[in-house]
Amino acid sequence: MSTEGKAKIVTTHVLHEMKLRGEKIAMLTGYDFSTARILDAAGVDIILVGDSASNVMAGYESTLPITLDQMIYHAQSVVRATKRALVVVDMPFGTYQGDSKLALNSAIRIMKESGADAVKLEGGREILESVNRILSAGIPIMGHLGLTPQSIHKFGTYVVRAREEEEADKLVEDAHLLEDAGCFSIVLEKIPAKLGAQVARELKVPIIGIGAGPGVDGQVLVVHDMLGITHEFSPRFLRRYHNLYAEMMGAFQAYIKDVKGLDFPNEREQY
Repeated sequence: MSTEGKAKIVTTHVLHEMKLRGEKIAMLTGYDFSTARILDAAGVDIILVGDSASNVMAGYESTLPITLDQMIYHAQSVVRATKRALVVVDMPFGTYQGDSKLALNSAIRIMKESGADAVKLEGGREILESVNRILSAGIPIMGHLGLTPQSIHKFGTYVVRAREEEEADKLVEDAHLLEDAGCFSIVLEKIPAKLGAQVARELKVPIIGIGAGPGVDGQVLVVHDMLGITHEFSPRFLRRYHNLYAEMMGAFQAYIKDVKGLDFPNEREQY
């Protein structure tokens, strides 16, 4: 990797330093070369090659169908574009749950074939054996607790998690387990803001939130959601920074009109 200007390359160590000095961490998803190049140039700290590619890139209803090969393809595209940001890749459903040997092989494939910096796994105690095995190979892991989309069929809904004391206590316990195992960071998704702030206070590793309130160490959004390319999905935690759906629709319709009306190409647009 080479630096762009004077920008410091983001590593897991840099993220820990950011937490220590109270600097918030900005993380967004990326799935392709062109978008990742813009994300990196903009100064985002972490690019997550999320299994949300299953939804926004492939059109599936959930994150479950995307394969390891597909995730590696997206990760390769992002890594080729990235000079500064830390690139984290979601391990897809079925590549680490219940089989730590498979988990290690899957993580090794991601790291070797994509050149990414780390992997991300959903779950706590129930996946600890896989976490330990991957970490033993020197592969950095970002954890993910709270609403874990790969477990949607267990939950049956995308509602806020850990509202009840028992589930909140388990989340805190799982967060400590992941930190103690050696995870360098943890994502908390769709949980009460007070609980997110508590976990961020108790743990030394950076806590990244998505719908976990402002008291965590950083935030992540799906890039298609925050740009307004997707418009059917409007959870409370989502801030849309643009309405690219409307802008793209307008551009496409203008192009169609110009082609059909013989306005494009004009005399200046031909050889």
